[in-house]
Amino acid sequence: MFGRTIKIFPACTAPLLALTLAVLLAAAGPAAAAPKIALVPERVIYPGEELTGQMVRPVEVLNPNLAAGYASQLDEIQGMVATRTLLPGRTIPVATLRQAWAVERGAPVVLIFADSGLFITAPGTPLENGAVGDLVRVRNTDSGVIVSGTIMNDGTIKVVRK
Repeated sequence: MFGRTIKIFPACTAPLLALTLAVLLAAAGPAAAAPKIALVPERVIYPGEELTGQMVRPVEVLNPNLAAGYASQLDEIQGMVATRTLLPGRTIPVATLRQAWAVERGAPVVLIFADSGLFITAPGTPLENGAVGDLVRVRNTDSGVIVSGTIMNDGTIKVVRK
């Protein structure tokens, strides 16, 4: 460098070449080994539509500047609902998907209260939509009292204590 000549002797060429290749491969990382895959819609998917595996296809990501956060595996989108329009051939941002509603506003549900051996059920009407695990407000149909509860897997609502 800077006017100096560096001589590499044949005896040390092979180890130097191996070291150079190892450094280059380490710098390339796993991205060089396996191409990135993104899922893109086959057709226009409108807000409120539930996504299935038949609606999307995998494509190789060729743009290295593509922002992260897009769906790359079917289990990320299977059964999810689009919150905005998804266009064909464009990546699907995971942030634009939500779980399907387990209960819908105004639909009849069963309220369950369980505490210290006491088990009470009552009919109710949700005041808002919600997915499994969400905390929602519900009106007890018999008494008119508004309570809060957590949506369970079976569609019932477990009332929380105040």
